[in-house]
Amino acid sequence: MIVGAGIVGLAHAAHAVANGLSVTIVERDHRAVGASVRNFGHCCITAQSGELYELAQTSRKYWLDFAGQAGFQALECGAVVLARSEAELAVLRELSARREPGQVELLSPAETRARLGGVPSGTDTDDDGGAPAASWPGLVGGAFLRDDLRVDPRTTVAALAGWLARQPGVELHWNTAALGFEEGPDATTVRTARGTFRGKRVFVCVGHDVDYLFPELAEEHRIERCALQMSRAARPAGLEIGPAVLTATSMLRYPAFTEMPAAAALREEVTTTRPGLLDIGANVMFTQRPDGSLILGDSHHYHRTAEPFLDEGITSTLNQEISAVTGTSLDIIERWQGVYASSEVAPLLVREVQAGVTVVSVTSGVGMTLSFGLAHKNISRLS
Repeated sequence: MIVGAGIVGLAHAAHAVANGLSVTIVERDHRAVGASVRNFGHCCITAQSGELYELAQTSRKYWLDFAGQAGFQALECGAVVLARSEAELAVLRELSARREPGQVELLSPAETRARLGGVPSGTDTDDDGGAPAASWPGLVGGAFLRDDLRVDPRTTVAALAGWLARQPGVELHWNTAALGFEEGPDATTVRTARGTFRGKRVFVCVGHDVDYLFPELAEEHRIERCALQMSRAARPAGLEIGPAVLTATSMLRYPAFTEMPAAAALREEVTTTRPGLLDIGANVMFTQRPDGSLILGDSHHYHRTAEPFLDEGITSTLNQEISAVTGTSLDIIERWQGVYASSEVAPLLVREVQAGVTVVSVTSGVGMTLSFGLAHKNISRLS
């Protein structure tokens, strides 16, 4: 049985189905509205390290596998990291040297623009004669991260849930909040707002809401809610970007970059030249949805309970930086608050809280990235 129909819960359900198990899924909302739909849709495989890197590579395999079965897109279009200074390029050089040939491909400025589908700096119009496409000014180079994937965050989880609901032996109950768990001799009883359900194994995959069901565990793991400010821009004329796009602040957040010796000099440079970005915990990056619109972000602030209010100054800071990076203006059509579980203790929480009940939460910003790999590891242990 799975509690929570976000991407981590549904990935556990998908692996259970693949292993011939019957599955009951309960979800308190009428559809997924949390972290699984509020993100970039970027499976950030390459920028992980250690255990997370191994889980991410396993996850990549199953993202592609279940995309084929469930009918959603998982695009093997990689990611591009922009370098606009020698300090940024130095981090990319070091990472490229540590990884297998071809996984982190160093790019010249022209090669970087070609990967992004932009036009050379100074070009005035796109092929249709409209507003200019991105010119990507100031590049000194970049890197292509071969293994990264991209999905559409607005539709992927719903497609996976719909596919699961059609599989034999699967029950999916929306608007059904879990209230408590009672051990039994051969199964666990899950009390919900719509009655009781029983399962031999229960995985509780409720993301940042662990404290609603297991407050002592949340306190022990020091789980906070990381609140993000994100926005979406209308498609810039003539711009078609396949890969996710990362920048200097991305290299200050993801472990594969921060472990490089050159990362210290990069942090010092950003602290000196763009301190406002560090003040808001910025990860300046963006992806393009199938409709051409751009998902833009993001900032990071940590709370046990996140304030619901958005600071327009933060969104402006992020989007001004993205405009400077792309060399094009942005027509903002939507804003929202993202949220995910975060912990300074560890990036993963997998804990059996009582016989037959395991809490699973990705307590860092890579839940989409790790979902299928973590689920594969947990479900495989049931065999």
